[in-house]
Amino acid sequence: MSAPTPHTPNYTNALIHEKSPYLLQHAHNPVDWHAWNEETFAKAKREDKPIFLSIGYATCHWCHVMERESFENEEIAEFLNKHFIAIKVDREERPDIDAVYMRVCQAMTGHGGWPLTVFMSPEKKPFFAGTYFPPVNYHNRPGFPHVLEQILHAWSNERHKVEESCSAIVEHFSEKPVSQDTSELSPDINDLAFQRYEQTFDPTFGGFGTQPKFPSPQNLLFLLRYYKRTGKKSALVMVERTLKAMRHGGIFDHIGYGFHRYSTDREWLLPHFEKMLYDQAMLAIAYLEAHQATALSTSGKEKDTLANESQSESFYAQVAEEIFTYVLRDMTSPEGGFYSAEDADSEGEEGKFYVWSEEEVQSIVGEDNARLFGAAYNFRREGNFQEEATGANTGENIPHLRLSIEEFAKGHGVDIHELRVRLAVMREQLFYHREDRIHPLKDDKILTDWNGLMIAAFAIGGRVLDNALYTQAAERALEFIESTITSSISGSKRLLHRYRDGEAAIPAFLDDYAFLAWGALELYQTTFALKYLKTAIRLADDMIRLFYDKAQGAFRFSAEDNEAMLLQSKEAYDGAIPSGNSIATSVLARLGKLTSNKDYQDLAAKTIQRFAEQITHYPTGFAQMLIANDFLQGATQEIIVAGKTGDSDTHTILRTLAEAYLPHAVVAFNHSPHELKQFIEQAEYQTVVGNQATTYICEHFVCQAPLLGSTALQNVLSTNALAS
Repeated sequence: MSAPTPHTPNYTNALIHEKSPYLLQHAHNPVDWHAWNEETFAKAKREDKPIFLSIGYATCHWCHVMERESFENEEIAEFLNKHFIAIKVDREERPDIDAVYMRVCQAMTGHGGWPLTVFMSPEKKPFFAGTYFPPVNYHNRPGFPHVLEQILHAWSNERHKVEESCSAIVEHFSEKPVSQDTSELSPDINDLAFQRYEQTFDPTFGGFGTQPKFPSPQNLLFLLRYYKRTGKKSALVMVERTLKAMRHGGIFDHIGYGFHRYSTDREWLLPHFEKMLYDQAMLAIAYLEAHQATALSTSGKEKDTLANESQSESFYAQVAEEIFTYVLRDMTSPEGGFYSAEDADSEGEEGKFYVWSEEEVQSIVGEDNARLFGAAYNFRREGNFQEEATGANTGENIPHLRLSIEEFAKGHGVDIHELRVRLAVMREQLFYHREDRIHPLKDDKILTDWNGLMIAAFAIGGRVLDNALYTQAAERALEFIESTITSSISGSKRLLHRYRDGEAAIPAFLDDYAFLAWGALELYQTTFALKYLKTAIRLADDMIRLFYDKAQGAFRFSAEDNEAMLLQSKEAYDGAIPSGNSIATSVLARLGKLTSNKDYQDLAAKTIQRFAEQITHYPTGFAQMLIANDFLQGATQEIIVAGKTGDSDTHTILRTLAEAYLPHAVVAFNHSPHELKQFIEQAEYQTVVGNQATTYICEHFVCQAPLLGSTALQNVLSTNALAS
C-alpha cells in the first residue's frame, strides 16, 4: 500500500458505495465492512465464517466511541477481518433488522442500546449479543478483543453448541398462534395507567422516574386526554410541570432552539446532545396540545391555582414555535423534506458545539450583559457541564433556567419587558457566533416515517397557531414524499423508506405508512382540502393490505413482500416514538369516526385486543395505544361545519374549533356537499341552515340541533360541553 496523501485515506471498504451517512462514516475504517446484502451472506457461507453485525446510527455517541477505540484500531481490525465477516447496518435505514436483533439482545442481556453488537451464523441466526464493548477489559465489561477471541473459539471448537444456541433463540422468538378470544382491556385501564404515572412522577423536576429522563411526549398526550375526560387537575399538573422543566432545562437548546435527545440527570440539565427529528415533532405536538388545554381550562380560579405552572397562555405556543424555527432553519431540505438528526459530537467531543465559558460570552456581549446572561442562565465560573465519564467540571456551561424569565425579573427587580429584549439580543449574538463553530454532523437522509410525524406536527401547528407557514411546510413535505420517495411495485404505487443524495430506496415499513397517514389526516383537519383526506384513506388502505395479519391480528412491521427477516416483528410498545401499531390504530380510529367506516373501527379495536394482555401488565408502556383505545371506547364527537369559504362567520367557527382542545373530536368542513359526501355520507344533508354558517355535532349516532352562527358554538364550548 502506498503512503497516503493528506486527502487519501489509508483504507476504503465496501461501505463507500452506500448512501447512509452512518455507513459512510465507517467507509475508511481498517475493518473490512460489508453492507447487509445477499452477496455478503454468500461470502460468509463460502468462507465458513461467523458474522459480526454492528448496528448504530449517525448521531449515536457511543457508536462514535466504539469506532474510535476498536474499529479504527488496526490490530483489532486485522483479527476481525481474518476470522469474521463484518456487517454495518444503519438502524434508521433498516429498522426491520434492528428490531429483530435488538429483541435478541434484550432477551440475552436484559438491556439494549446502540451500538448493537451481534454475532450470528451466515444464515442470519444470532448466538451472542451485546452493546458497547471497550477496547480492553474494563470492570465487569469484557474488552472487544476478548469477545472476538471467545466467539472465534466457540465457532471453531464448539460449533454444535453454537448451532444449538442459534436454534433455541430462533424457536424462542418465533411467533406463536394467538387465541382469538384475547381478553378485552378493562374499562378502568386509563385509571390504572394514571395511577402508575402518579407513582413514578417527579414532583420536583417533572418527568417520570429519576435518571436518565426521556421526553416521552406520548405519556403527556395521554395525561392531557385523561385530564380532559376526568377533570383531574393532577394529570394536568404533571404535564405542565414536565413541559416547563424540559423547556427550562439544558435538554433544550436555549441558543438555537430544539430539544436534545434525553437528560442524563434528574434535573434535565445534562443532556445527550444529539437532536432527533422525531423528538422535535412529538414534543411540538405536546406543547401545542398543552397550549390548547390550558388556554381553555385556565380561567378564573383555576387559572390562579395553576399560575406557577404556566405563566401565560402563550408559553406552550412559544415553545412549539421555537421548535418549528429550529426545524425550518436547520432540518429542512431544499426539496421540502426533513432531515433526520444532528450529532451530539463535534471535533470529537460530545456537546462541544453547545457549551460556553463565561469568558467567551463576555467577549461577545460585553461584561455587563454577560453578567446578566450568566445569572439568568445559571452559569458558574467553574462551569456546570460535567464530563459524564469522570464527573469533572470542564469550565464550560450549558445555558438553562432555574427560574422562569418572569420569576427572575421579579427576584432581581428588573423590568420584564427590558429583560426579555436584552436576553433576546444576547441570544441572537451568541447564536451567530456559534454558527462559526465547527458544527456537529447533520444526518441528512430523509425518512418517510419521521417525516410523517413532522408533517403531523406542522399541520397541527398551522391549525392551532393560525400560521400558514407551518401548514405550507407540512404540505410541501407531503408532496415531496408522495412524488419522490415512492416506486411502482407490481403495478401499484408504493412508499419507500429513505431518500438521500438523489436516491429513494428501501421498501417502506408499517411506521412509514402509519405515520404518513397521520400527517395527511392532520393536514386535512387543518386545510379541509379533500386531497389530503383521500391521501390518508389511501395510505390507510395500503397499510391494511400490506401489513395487517388477518390470521394472528395486528400489523406486521414489514410487508410480506419485503425482505424476509429471521423473525417477524409486531410491536405495540412505545419507545422513543410511538409504535407503528399504536399510530395505525389511532389513525384508523379517527378515520373511522370521520368517515363512518366501521371496518376501520373494527380493525382498530381488534389490534388493541391483540395487545390487551401486554397493555394491562404495563399500561404506561403503551400510552399511544391507550389514546387510540380511549378514542374508540369513550364519547367522541363528529363535527361538521357547513358554510361558504371566505365567509367571516365560517372562518370564526373554524378558528374556534382549531384553538379549542378537542382530542376526542374529528372535524370536517362542508363547503361542497356533493364532493364531501363521497367520504362522509351525512355531508349531503348537513348543510347551511338559513344562510348562516352552521355547526353539526354528533355523538353516538345522535346529532344535536344545528348551531347557527359562531356565537352558538362558542357558547357550547364555553360550558365545556365537549369535555368527555
